[in-house]
Amino acid sequence: MISHSEKETEDIGYRFGKELRRGDTVSLIGSLGAGKTVLAKGIARALGIQEAIVSPTFTLVQEYDGTEKLYHLDLYRLSGEDEFESMGGEEFLYPDGITLIEWAEKIGTMMPRSAFRVSIGILSDGSREITIEGGSHECSLI
Repeated sequence: MISHSEKETEDIGYRFGKELRRGDTVSLIGSLGAGKTVLAKGIARALGIQEAIVSPTFTLVQEYDGTEKLYHLDLYRLSGEDEFESMGGEEFLYPDGITLIEWAEKIGTMMPRSAFRVSIGILSDGSREITIEGGSHECSLI
């Protein structure tokens, strides 16, 4: 999918969020400023979350209550799998709600095979190419 604005990226997140189920983990991959948090805002809106969604870069994890519990992780400052494991991060990989993980590539092989992988690339005209793959169930956006 191609997004030409933050609003379009958030709307794609909203449509994707409507298809997520309890227990889903979503890997958000893209460079700094690609739109991972904007997409997360759309997912949160789909879950009925009214709170402002911000990237939890310094806290690592934000938790929100909506129609499903949403765990939003930002692993940008993490050194890798060992640090993730020592912080108890594995509990978020098989959640009692939905987990979104920005910079998920930092934990490599720890990501569940059933996780959705969302890649956001910045095109030469500034638009975003958003690709959704994987997951443990059907998703119309794949």
